[in-house]
Amino acid sequence: MLDHIRRHAGDRRRRILFTGATIVTMDDALGVLDRADLLVEGDRIAAIGTDLGVEDAITVDASGAILAPGFVDTHRHAWQAQLRRIMPDVDDLMAYVTDTLVSYAPAYRPEDMYVGTRLAALTAIDSGITCMLDFSHNSRSREHSESAIRALLDTGIRGVHAGMAPHFGDWDRQWPADLTRLRETYFGGKDQLLTLRLGALATDEIAGPDIAYGPSLARVARELGIGVSIDAVFGQSSSEAVLRWAADGLLDPTVTLIHATGLTSRAWRAIGDTGATVALAPTSDAQIGLETAIPAVDEALAVGVRPGLSIDVEVALASDMFTQMRALHAIQRMRAVNAGYGTDRQPRRVTTHDVLDFATRQGAHTNGLGDVTGTLTVGKKADLQVIRADDLNNLPLNDPIGTVVLGADARNISAVLIDGEPRKWDGKVLDVNLVALRAEVEESRAHILRTAAARGAAAHIG
Repeated sequence: MLDHIRRHAGDRRRRILFTGATIVTMDDALGVLDRADLLVEGDRIAAIGTDLGVEDAITVDASGAILAPGFVDTHRHAWQAQLRRIMPDVDDLMAYVTDTLVSYAPAYRPEDMYVGTRLAALTAIDSGITCMLDFSHNSRSREHSESAIRALLDTGIRGVHAGMAPHFGDWDRQWPADLTRLRETYFGGKDQLLTLRLGALATDEIAGPDIAYGPSLARVARELGIGVSIDAVFGQSSSEAVLRWAADGLLDPTVTLIHATGLTSRAWRAIGDTGATVALAPTSDAQIGLETAIPAVDEALAVGVRPGLSIDVEVALASDMFTQMRALHAIQRMRAVNAGYGTDRQPRRVTTHDVLDFATRQGAHTNGLGDVTGTLTVGKKADLQVIRADDLNNLPLNDPIGTVVLGADARNISAVLIDGEPRKWDGKVLDVNLVALRAEVEESRAHILRTAAARGAAAHIG
């Protein structure tokens, strides 16, 4: 069956019919459908319903499975993947900055950018993430940026490249001017997998003014017609920056604020009023301890912002969206109950539907792709995952959304389609030579650690 499907790859007339599934559409008009069919034609969802009975379709029996939209990751520093869990107990932002951005990042060659980004994207696909924003903040040269983009292309993920200059160390000073060339070279088509954004920091406290968002970077993004993703939005100084951006007309729905922990109520009102989007990083905020260490879901919801979710840094955190949903679900509900304890108050608790919405539809909106992906809706791109609900850890199926959020994990994902093309099938990511990949990752890691150690020794001697 897979051979038949792939033999007609790219054919807009090719039809794949999934039958008998529980379909979690995340589309308010459709909801959850029991024992239903979904038709993929070419790269799009062509029909959803019961007993579609489509002729000339490759039929996939999906009974006993849940069809759901692919997850959307709104912020991951993919280039770091070969350093996964190298600092699992890091307990403050500056320790991460010192080890990863000061020590390891300058050791990266373009080929290391490729290896790390490809590994992150393949792992995302394996865990049901069909769209990933790569906040590529180690763009030391044209070649570094191109390598990160090629890695996204080669995996077939719906990738968003948010390019930003490195925080520290030598680099070619080609950014942000080089974004024009990158857009013309890699992002010219209107109907393609890759999207370009500008990456920036909220303030100049960590790495100086050149990469802090403000009028000049906003002008670059607007001239290029691309969105902006702003990282390290924390605390009082970021709150003041948010108010400046709002006053200067630099906040709008094309701008995403990442983390948004510890912001003032005035800053949150400005975010809500301007329609800016928010990308939460639940495990990053809580585990590393960023500002208040509490993911700002309640603050976002209070001003009408439904946030997207993200992975952030794999040097310390889990790689999958299931972990992010469960962490946010537990933290918010714990916070709500604690706030009302001993009183008559009944603070609102988020539901499993809420966090799945954040991980799919709202993530797509946050990445500027809400009309493309994020729900199973006729006419949208066929970005979906097939989750076995009759596996040992999921059976019996009682609540499909609860099962996706609280029960499932990557081992239960039998298939992932992106743009209508299978990227995972029968539980295995396709087109990956794991032996060769493992060797490339280990060689790259060895080079980075060796080079960083040598530079550190030289600096100490100096």
